[in-house]
Amino acid sequence: MDEDIIRLYGLPHSLYTAKARAYLRKQGIAYDEVPPTDARFAERIVPAIGRAIIPVVELPDGTIIQDTVDIIDHFERMAEVRWSAYPVDPALRMLAHLFELYAVVGLTRHAMHYRWSYLDEQRAFLTQAFASGGDEARAQATMGRMQSYLPMLGVNAETIPAIEESFRELLDTLDRHFARHAYLLGNRPSIGDYALFGPLFAHLGRDPVPLAIMQHRAPRVFRWTERMHAPDLDLVEYADDGSGFAPLPDLLATLDPLLGQIGGEILPDLRDRLAFLRAFVADGKAHPGEPVTAKPHQRVIGEVETRFRGAAYRGGVQPYAFFLWQRLIGAAADAPELADVFGRHGLDFLTDCDLPIRVERRGHIEVWAA
Repeated sequence: MDEDIIRLYGLPHSLYTAKARAYLRKQGIAYDEVPPTDARFAERIVPAIGRAIIPVVELPDGTIIQDTVDIIDHFERMAEVRWSAYPVDPALRMLAHLFELYAVVGLTRHAMHYRWSYLDEQRAFLTQAFASGGDEARAQATMGRMQSYLPMLGVNAETIPAIEESFRELLDTLDRHFARHAYLLGNRPSIGDYALFGPLFAHLGRDPVPLAIMQHRAPRVFRWTERMHAPDLDLVEYADDGSGFAPLPDLLATLDPLLGQIGGEILPDLRDRLAFLRAFVADGKAHPGEPVTAKPHQRVIGEVETRFRGAAYRGGVQPYAFFLWQRLIGAAADAPELADVFGRHGLDFLTDCDLPIRVERRGHIEVWAA
């Protein structure tokens, strides 16, 4: 392996690796992707970040970057990117942050459902994927652990019909949008594209069952997943006028239904998570400067009773969701022109509320912040 090249520790079937990989490809950043079974990962990466997690980027000078937000933002700060993932227009940047939040709070549920609820139908494919760089016994253990996360993510007998209805609705809306625009916000990929690409490719656009649904029902969405893999903008079906991101009114003509779907699906969940966080802080359980969880590999601080499209479930409260929520709130301050649009779909709750404490990333983990 070339010691002067960037290492991306990841796997083909990893949701967040897909997000980081797509960004590196689009920016023309040379890298080698190596699996977490590589000896260097156990010897150097795990001790540095305190847990086994992917993706991780290791720079030639030894710098380690974990989490896709940190990875993308590192390269954005270098000011040598081909096309910044952050639109200059404040309203478009706000939309991109909304999609970033939705990808985690909303689409992780879809991704995990279609991967693990249909395990029997795609067992051979998934076993091969999870055994990459390792062995089948280890793959089966990992697969069993991942499947056990479904209840915490809100996948149960009551929510599954709603999840599948939501997936079909999302595909239909995005297919209409991609008939006019190459990417979510025009002819350039944004952080919104990279965020949605994680679940819409690594799980939903690659695993056999959801891939078949996508290709049959929404061929333009599948084509977008191909476009997101390309090392260039891949605008062969579109007239590229060089303008990059599109004007807001043009985008809302096809994105407005998606904003309505996002509001209907994540607002009940986030209202209940926020109520939990407020009580958590009021009880003195969150102190600025301290890690959000007792151990780096833990991702939740509790559970709440909530609903998805009217179906009840008990789900985990992840501080990382508040980390992304903050980014949306920060972007909203500069985009008053979206107030009416967000208000119409109830999304103004996300931008107008006050979070009782901040979540920041320090030393590869989330910590509470004033």
